[in-house]
Amino acid sequence: METKEIEEKVLIALDEIRPFLATDGGDISLVGIEKDRLVKVQLHGACVSCNVNQMTLKTGVEMTIKKYAPQIEKVISVES
Repeated sequence: METKEIEEKVLIALDEIRPFLATDGGDISLVGIEKDRLVKVQLHGACVSCNVNQMTLKTGVEMTIKKYAPQIEKVISVES
């Protein structure tokens, strides 16, 4: 899978996750993908200060991204 194709799959996954985050006043955006294995995202709104955002990142975001792009090994959140 090419880098562009991986990015498209990751964006589809984020679109699937976004409504759940919006319910709690949050959002997520793609910052970048390194070596086609590491996805960097940025949490916005209520997600930034949420005390379960790391759990959401692992159980929700990472799992959904891996469903669309199985070669992704890790998803991390970065600050702006």
